[in-house]
Order: sequence, then C-alpha cells, then structure tokens
Amino acid sequence: MAAPANNFLLFVLVALTALGPMSMQIFLPALPAIRSSYSVSAATAQMTLSVSMLAIALATLIYGPLSDRYGRRPVVIIGLLFFLAGSALCAAAPDIWTLIVGRMLQGAGGASGMVLARAIVRDLYNRERSASVIAYLTTAMVIAPMLSPTIGGVLTDWTSWRASFVFSGCVGLMVTALVLARMPETHTEREPIEGLKSFFGGFGHLLSQPIFCGYVLYASFVLGVFFAFMSGAPYIMIDVLKRPATEYGLYFFMVSGGFMLGGLTAGRISARVGIDRMIVLGGMGSLITVAIGFVIMASGVWHPLALFGPAMFASYAAGISMPNAQAGAISVNPKAAGAASGLAGFIQMLIGAGVAQAVGTIQNGTPYPMLGTMLACSILALAAIVVPLWYHRRATGVV
Repeated sequence: MAAPANNFLLFVLVALTALGPMSMQIFLPALPAIRSSYSVSAATAQMTLSVSMLAIALATLIYGPLSDRYGRRPVVIIGLLFFLAGSALCAAAPDIWTLIVGRMLQGAGGASGMVLARAIVRDLYNRERSASVIAYLTTAMVIAPMLSPTIGGVLTDWTSWRASFVFSGCVGLMVTALVLARMPETHTEREPIEGLKSFFGGFGHLLSQPIFCGYVLYASFVLGVFFAFMSGAPYIMIDVLKRPATEYGLYFFMVSGGFMLGGLTAGRISARVGIDRMIVLGGMGSLITVAIGFVIMASGVWHPLALFGPAMFASYAAGISMPNAQAGAISVNPKAAGAASGLAGFIQMLIGAGVAQAVGTIQNGTPYPMLGTMLACSILALAAIVVPLWYHRRATGVV
C-alpha cells in the first residue's frame, strides 16, 4: 500500500473527480434551450445526457483494468485529453448530432477521474478508512456540481447554452495542469495482462460474488434516483412551472447541499457505524423521502419546494450511503481496485443512462413519470443490498 496522501493530493483528487459531474450538470438548465435551438424533440435533446452517460459507462469499464496494468496517472491524463476535445466540439456543434458526439467524448474523458480517484484512494488507505476518505472527497467534490446548474443557468440566460461548454473546457484545462504538476503514480504493484480474456478476466470474478453485486447495484439504483430527478426536473421547472433556468440552478443548491451534508455525516461516522449499516440506513431514508415527495405532488401541490424539498432529503440519504457502497465494492479485491471501480462505474452509468432516457421519453407534462421512476429505483436499491448482505453474513457466519 502506498503512503497516505497529503492534503494537496487530496485536493487534486477532488478536482479530478468533480470534473465529470460538473460537466454533466452545468448544461442541464440549457436542455430546453438546446431543444429549441435545434428544433428537436425532448427525447432527442435528452440524448445529450443519456448517450453521454452510456459513453461514461463504456469508458469506466476500460479505465479500471488499464490503470491496474499501466498505472493511474497515464490513464487519467489520456482521459483528460478526451474531455478537452469533447468540450471544444460541444461548444462549436453546428447540429444536435455533433453535440451528442461531443458529449460522448466529454463524458468518456471525464469518467477517468470519476473512476480512478476512488482507485487511488484505495491504493493509499485500507477498507474502512477509504470509506471515510471517499466520503470527504465526495462531500468536497459536490461543491462544484452544486454550483454548476446555477452557473449554467446564468450563462444560458445571459449569453448562450454554448457558454456552458466553454466554461467546462476552461475548468478541464486547469484540472489537467494540476494533474500534470502534482499527481504522482500510486499503483506500483502491477501484474501483466495478456490478451482480452485476461484483460477482462477480473470482471467475471467480481461479478461471481453476490456481495460485490449488491454494493454495485445499490449504488447504481441510488444514482438512478438522482438521474431520474436530473432528467425530469429541468423540464418540470422551466416548461411546466414556467420558471427561468437561473431559478432551477438556485433550487438545485438544495439537492447538492443535501448530498454534501450526507457525505460529511458519512465521513465522520462511517468507520464507527460500519459500511453495511450506513448503506442500509441510506437506502431506507431514500425510499421514505421519495415516497413522501410522490404523495405531496400527487395531492396537487406543484411548487418548486415540493419538487426540490424531498429530493434534498433523498440526496442526504444518498450522501451517507454512496461512499460506503463504493468503498465496499472496491474492497472486495484490493489488488483489482481499478477493475472493481471501473466495473462499478460501468454498471452505474449503464443503469443511469437507461433511467435518464426513460424519463425523457415518457414525459407527459406532469411530474409523475419522474417521481414514479425515482420511487422504483429507491425500492430496487434497498432490495439490491439487503438480500446480498443477508446471504453474505449467513455464508461467513457473521451476525
């Protein structure tokens, strides 16, 4: 295990991890403007999000094993170059399909930091400590995504939706400079990979373990709750409730703030309470708060607070459980932390992309498709972790 990280390296990891979520969320207030600019349907405009998430899923599947073989640093740098190229293409896109391709490149590039920062933490810390560090990193990194919809809304209202991608590219340049200057290699115990079968062989071993699948599916469906909200909320706020894009960005502070507070809570108590208990508590909290939100809006209270209030508490529940689920997944086989992080990211983004596109496709001018999808994901998340935990504890004799 490498020596523990210094504070500046942790800051670099925060910036690296925040880049992908920032670029994903900054353009959300611009979705209605993009749809109008290119005169396309909501489902087609939604592909700028869902196809990007699919690209993230595929990229995360590759980054992990590559970093286990060649090291974390060179793979991160390659990903950042893809991110910069995608941002430039998005900013100059003459049509919706060019924009979608640019979003694919941007998403695939930003995925390098989302995957490998967790693997780097696992290189540096043991299982329980890594959960706390990931929680603190997650808490810090949401500051940028928390501001992103507000920045994106202001840029869209004052200039053009293209400005969001120019902003993302500038941030990407700064993060690249930080990585080149201050991020060392942390993965020194590498094993050669011979052929595709060996390259992806670790995935089969991980997928054969129910506890790994439980951690990953829990994180995926909890993320699905967030992606369902992220896909539907801009249209509900801007098209249904007739609020400006800037107001959507300001209300989004509540959601990101809830996740940040949850991450702070996880960072303080995860090592004491335990990874598995934190996950179950978060899953129960997510289900209860999403159900409350569904009841409130079904009763006819269509107001931004009715939309964002329950989402804030659901985000808090996700904040206390997501870092623990991620730490659990990459700790199943510490020597393959990169592969585990990549496979987990692939499954999370694949499910998230499906959820996002589904919400965009079934929109009917009401919040119910979004809320129904969020509720279904909450139920699936809790079921996905409770069953494998019960099986694992029974198999190992742990009570």
